[in-house]
Amino acid sequence: MANKQIDIGAIKVGNHLPFVLFGGINVLEDEGFTLEVARVYKDVCDRLNIPLVFKASFDKANRSSVHSYRGPGLTKGLSILQKVKEELSLPIITDIHEPAQAKPCAETCDVLQIPAFLARQTDLIKAAAETGRVLNIKKPQFLAPREMGHIVKKCEEASNSQVILCERGSSFGYQNLVVDMLGFQVMKSLSCPVIFDVTHALQMPGGLKDAADGRRQYVTELARAGLSASIAGLFLEAHPEPDKALCDGPCALKLSLLEPFLEQMKKVDDLIKSFSFIDTK
Repeated sequence: MANKQIDIGAIKVGNHLPFVLFGGINVLEDEGFTLEVARVYKDVCDRLNIPLVFKASFDKANRSSVHSYRGPGLTKGLSILQKVKEELSLPIITDIHEPAQAKPCAETCDVLQIPAFLARQTDLIKAAAETGRVLNIKKPQFLAPREMGHIVKKCEEASNSQVILCERGSSFGYQNLVVDMLGFQVMKSLSCPVIFDVTHALQMPGGLKDAADGRRQYVTELARAGLSASIAGLFLEAHPEPDKALCDGPCALKLSLLEPFLEQMKKVDDLIKSFSFIDTK
Protein backbone atom coordinates (compact mmCIF):
# COMPACT_ATOMS: atom_id res chain seq x y z
CA MET A 1 0.00 0.00 0.00
CA ALA A 2 2.22 2.80 -1.34
CA ASN A 3 -0.08 5.60 -0.19
CA LYS A 4 -0.86 4.34 3.31
CA GLN A 5 -2.28 7.03 5.59
CA ILE A 6 -1.93 7.17 9.36
CA ASP A 7 -4.09 9.50 11.44
CA ILE A 8 -2.83 11.34 14.51
CA GLY A 9 -6.06 12.92 15.63
CA ALA A 10 -7.02 15.28 12.80
CA ILE A 11 -3.52 15.13 11.29
CA LYS A 12 -3.10 12.85 8.29
CA VAL A 13 0.37 11.39 7.67
CA GLY A 14 1.27 9.88 4.31
CA ASN A 15 4.05 9.99 1.76
CA HIS A 16 1.61 11.37 -0.82
CA LEU A 17 0.16 14.04 1.49
CA PRO A 18 1.44 17.52 2.48
CA PHE A 19 4.33 17.07 4.88
CA VAL A 20 3.82 16.95 8.64
CA LEU A 21 6.33 18.50 11.02
CA PHE A 22 7.40 16.48 14.04
CA GLY A 23 9.15 19.38 15.71
CA GLY A 24 10.26 20.60 19.07
CA ILE A 25 13.24 20.43 21.37
CA ASN A 26 15.73 17.70 22.06
CA VAL A 27 15.16 17.45 25.79
CA LEU A 28 12.84 19.11 28.29
CA GLU A 29 14.60 21.83 30.25
CA ASP A 30 11.73 23.31 32.29
CA GLU A 31 8.01 23.95 31.87
CA GLY A 32 8.21 27.65 31.02
CA PHE A 33 10.89 27.15 28.38
CA THR A 34 9.01 24.25 26.81
CA LEU A 35 5.74 26.19 26.55
CA GLU A 36 7.56 29.19 25.09
CA VAL A 37 9.20 27.13 22.36
CA ALA A 38 6.02 25.16 21.67
CA ARG A 39 4.08 28.40 21.15
CA VAL A 40 6.62 29.55 18.56
CA TYR A 41 6.28 26.25 16.72
CA LYS A 42 2.48 26.41 16.85
CA ASP A 43 2.29 30.05 15.70
CA VAL A 44 4.66 29.46 12.78
CA CYS A 45 2.98 26.23 11.68
CA ASP A 46 -0.49 27.81 11.94
CA ARG A 47 0.62 30.69 9.71
CA LEU A 48 2.13 28.32 7.15
CA ASN A 49 -0.66 25.72 7.40
CA ILE A 50 1.77 22.93 8.32
CA PRO A 51 0.43 20.15 10.59
CA LEU A 52 2.51 19.94 13.78
CA VAL A 53 3.21 17.18 16.30
CA PHE A 54 5.27 18.63 19.15
CA LYS A 55 8.32 16.67 20.28
CA ALA A 56 10.38 16.69 23.46
CA SER A 57 12.20 14.02 25.48
CA PHE A 58 11.77 13.53 29.21
CA ASP A 59 15.00 11.53 29.35
CA LYS A 60 18.00 11.11 27.07
CA ALA A 61 19.30 7.70 28.04
CA ASN A 62 21.95 7.55 25.31
CA ARG A 63 24.55 10.15 26.30
CA SER A 64 28.26 10.38 25.67
CA SER A 65 29.04 11.09 29.33
CA VAL A 66 27.49 10.04 32.61
CA HIS A 67 27.59 13.74 33.53
CA SER A 68 25.55 14.86 30.50
CA TYR A 69 22.12 16.39 31.14
CA ARG A 70 19.40 13.78 30.64
CA GLY A 71 16.13 15.59 31.40
CA PRO A 72 13.58 15.86 34.21
CA GLY A 73 12.56 12.19 34.18
CA LEU A 74 9.33 10.36 33.42
CA THR A 75 6.88 11.80 35.95
CA LYS A 76 7.84 15.46 35.73
CA GLY A 77 8.45 15.21 31.99
CA LEU A 78 5.01 13.82 31.24
CA SER A 79 3.48 16.53 33.41
CA ILE A 80 5.17 19.19 31.26
CA LEU A 81 4.10 17.48 28.03
CA GLN A 82 0.52 17.23 29.30
CA LYS A 83 0.60 20.99 29.95
CA VAL A 84 1.72 21.64 26.36
CA LYS A 85 -1.01 19.36 25.06
CA GLU A 86 -3.75 21.03 27.08
CA GLU A 87 -2.71 24.69 26.72
CA LEU A 88 -1.78 24.60 23.03
CA SER A 89 -3.99 21.76 21.77
CA LEU A 90 -1.03 20.02 20.19
CA PRO A 91 -0.50 16.29 19.70
CA ILE A 92 2.67 15.07 21.42
CA ILE A 93 5.49 12.69 20.52
CA THR A 94 8.15 11.51 22.95
CA ASP A 95 10.70 8.70 22.98
CA ILE A 96 10.72 5.73 25.32
CA HIS A 97 13.70 3.64 26.37
CA GLU A 98 12.24 0.83 28.47
CA PRO A 99 9.12 -1.36 28.07
CA ALA A 100 7.71 -0.08 31.38
CA GLN A 101 7.62 3.47 30.01
CA ALA A 102 5.28 2.61 27.13
CA LYS A 103 1.97 2.52 28.98
CA PRO A 104 2.34 5.74 31.06
CA CYS A 105 3.67 7.64 28.04
CA ALA A 106 0.76 6.44 25.91
CA GLU A 107 -1.65 8.03 28.39
CA THR A 108 -0.27 11.49 27.55
CA CYS A 109 1.41 11.16 24.15
CA ASP A 110 -0.21 10.59 20.78
CA VAL A 111 2.92 9.09 19.22
CA LEU A 112 5.56 6.92 20.87
CA GLN A 113 9.04 7.13 19.43
CA ILE A 114 11.61 4.35 19.47
CA PRO A 115 15.19 5.70 19.50
CA ALA A 116 17.52 4.48 16.77
CA PHE A 117 19.84 2.53 19.06
CA LEU A 118 16.86 0.66 20.57
CA ALA A 119 14.85 -0.18 17.47
CA ARG A 120 15.87 -3.85 17.52
CA GLN A 121 14.84 -4.36 21.15
CA THR A 122 11.91 -6.74 20.75
CA ASP A 123 10.43 -6.22 24.23
CA LEU A 124 10.45 -2.44 23.77
CA ILE A 125 8.85 -2.65 20.33
CA LYS A 126 6.21 -5.07 21.59
CA ALA A 127 5.32 -2.93 24.62
CA ALA A 128 5.04 0.22 22.49
CA ALA A 129 2.94 -1.53 19.84
CA GLU A 130 0.55 -2.99 22.40
CA THR A 131 -0.44 0.51 23.59
CA GLY A 132 -2.22 1.01 20.26
CA ARG A 133 -0.55 4.38 19.77
CA VAL A 134 1.04 5.50 16.53
CA LEU A 135 4.73 4.57 16.55
CA ASN A 136 7.63 6.49 15.07
CA ILE A 137 10.59 4.15 14.75
CA LYS A 138 13.98 5.61 13.97
CA LYS A 139 16.17 3.58 11.65
CA PRO A 140 19.33 2.54 13.49
CA GLN A 141 22.55 3.98 12.08
CA PHE A 142 23.80 0.40 11.64
CA LEU A 143 20.82 -1.08 9.75
CA ALA A 144 20.09 -1.13 6.04
CA PRO A 145 16.72 0.42 5.10
CA ARG A 146 15.28 -2.95 4.03
CA GLU A 147 15.98 -4.39 7.49
CA MET A 148 13.33 -2.07 8.92
CA GLY A 149 10.84 -4.56 7.52
CA HIS A 150 11.64 -6.93 10.39
CA ILE A 151 10.76 -4.23 12.91
CA VAL A 152 7.53 -3.36 11.13
CA LYS A 153 6.63 -7.06 11.23
CA LYS A 154 7.16 -7.16 15.01
CA CYS A 155 4.68 -4.30 15.39
CA GLU A 156 2.14 -5.99 13.13
CA GLU A 157 2.42 -9.20 15.12
CA ALA A 158 1.58 -7.13 18.18
CA SER A 159 -1.57 -5.97 16.32
CA ASN A 160 -0.29 -2.48 15.50
CA SER A 161 0.23 -1.39 11.90
CA GLN A 162 0.32 2.33 12.70
CA VAL A 163 4.04 2.61 12.04
CA ILE A 164 6.01 5.57 10.76
CA LEU A 165 9.66 4.99 9.83
CA CYS A 166 12.23 7.71 10.42
CA GLU A 167 15.53 8.12 8.57
CA ARG A 168 18.36 9.70 10.55
CA GLY A 169 21.48 8.75 8.60
CA SER A 170 23.86 5.81 8.59
CA SER A 171 27.26 5.45 10.22
CA PHE A 172 30.06 6.17 7.77
CA GLY A 173 33.44 5.69 9.37
CA TYR A 174 34.09 7.45 12.65
CA GLN A 175 32.08 10.48 13.83
CA ASN A 176 30.17 10.81 10.59
CA LEU A 177 26.67 10.08 9.30
CA VAL A 178 25.48 10.02 5.70
CA VAL A 179 21.95 9.87 4.30
CA ASP A 180 21.23 7.45 1.48
CA MET A 181 18.48 9.11 -0.52
CA LEU A 182 17.53 5.79 -2.15
CA GLY A 183 16.86 4.45 1.35
CA PHE A 184 13.73 6.58 1.53
CA GLN A 185 12.26 4.64 -1.39
CA VAL A 186 13.22 1.30 0.16
CA MET A 187 11.44 2.16 3.41
CA LYS A 188 8.43 3.53 1.53
CA SER A 189 8.15 0.12 -0.16
CA LEU A 190 7.47 -1.34 3.31
CA SER A 191 4.04 0.36 3.17
CA CYS A 192 4.85 2.91 5.85
CA PRO A 193 4.90 6.69 5.91
CA VAL A 194 8.51 7.83 6.08
CA ILE A 195 9.83 10.95 7.77
CA PHE A 196 13.31 12.46 7.87
CA ASP A 197 15.08 13.45 11.08
CA VAL A 198 17.12 16.16 9.44
CA THR A 199 18.74 17.60 12.56
CA HIS A 200 20.06 14.30 13.96
CA ALA A 201 21.31 13.36 10.50
CA LEU A 202 23.69 16.32 10.92
CA GLN A 203 25.18 14.81 14.07
CA MET A 204 28.87 13.92 14.40
CA PRO A 205 28.78 11.25 17.13
CA GLY A 206 31.56 11.72 19.66
CA GLY A 207 32.79 14.77 17.79
CA LEU A 208 33.33 16.80 20.95
CA LYS A 209 35.29 15.85 24.05
CA ASP A 210 32.27 14.49 25.92
CA ALA A 211 29.34 15.03 23.53
CA ALA A 212 28.24 14.82 19.91
CA ASP A 213 29.18 17.57 17.50
CA GLY A 214 27.01 18.66 14.57
CA ARG A 215 26.73 20.54 11.28
CA ARG A 216 23.60 22.64 11.63
CA GLN A 217 24.82 25.02 8.92
CA TYR A 218 23.76 22.37 6.36
CA VAL A 219 20.23 21.79 7.64
CA THR A 220 18.51 23.59 4.75
CA GLU A 221 20.36 21.70 2.03
CA LEU A 222 19.81 18.34 3.69
CA ALA A 223 16.11 18.98 4.37
CA ARG A 224 15.51 20.00 0.76
CA ALA A 225 17.19 16.81 -0.44
CA GLY A 226 15.09 14.65 1.87
CA LEU A 227 11.80 16.24 0.87
CA SER A 228 12.69 15.69 -2.78
CA ALA A 229 12.08 11.98 -2.12
CA SER A 230 8.35 12.70 -1.60
CA ILE A 231 8.10 11.69 2.04
CA ALA A 232 5.51 12.16 4.77
CA GLY A 233 7.28 14.66 6.95
CA LEU A 234 10.28 16.18 8.66
CA PHE A 235 11.54 15.64 12.19
CA LEU A 236 13.24 18.79 13.44
CA GLU A 237 14.66 20.22 16.65
CA ALA A 238 15.16 23.94 17.24
CA HIS A 239 16.41 26.01 20.15
CA PRO A 240 16.44 29.77 20.86
CA GLU A 241 20.18 29.57 21.58
CA PRO A 242 21.61 26.32 20.19
CA ASP A 243 25.06 26.98 21.62
CA LYS A 244 23.51 26.97 25.10
CA ALA A 245 21.24 23.96 24.56
CA LEU A 246 21.63 21.23 27.17
CA CYS A 247 21.72 18.50 24.53
CA ASP A 248 22.57 18.28 20.79
CA GLY A 249 22.85 22.04 20.30
CA PRO A 250 25.32 21.66 17.40
CA CYS A 251 22.54 19.97 15.36
CA ALA A 252 19.63 22.24 16.28
CA LEU A 253 18.14 24.92 14.07
CA LYS A 254 18.06 28.38 15.60
CA LEU A 255 14.44 28.99 16.61
CA SER A 256 14.37 32.47 15.03
CA LEU A 257 14.99 30.79 11.65
CA LEU A 258 12.10 28.34 11.98
CA GLU A 259 9.60 30.33 9.89
CA PRO A 260 11.81 31.08 6.85
CA PHE A 261 13.12 27.50 6.98
CA LEU A 262 9.65 25.94 7.02
CA GLU A 263 8.34 28.37 4.44
CA GLN A 264 11.00 27.13 2.05
CA MET A 265 10.41 23.47 2.94
CA LYS A 266 6.68 23.81 2.27
CA LYS A 267 7.42 25.17 -1.20
CA VAL A 268 9.77 22.26 -1.91
CA ASP A 269 7.22 19.71 -0.69
CA ASP A 270 4.39 21.30 -2.69
CA LEU A 271 6.53 21.27 -5.83
CA ILE A 272 7.69 17.68 -5.48
CA LYS A 273 4.19 16.37 -4.81
CA SER A 274 2.79 18.24 -7.81
CA PHE A 275 4.73 15.90 -10.10
CA SER A 276 3.27 12.68 -11.45
CA PHE A 277 5.17 9.52 -10.63
CA ILE A 278 7.19 8.11 -13.54
CA ASP A 279 7.60 4.33 -13.43
CA THR A 280 11.12 3.68 -14.73
CA LYS A 281 11.22 -0.08 -14.07
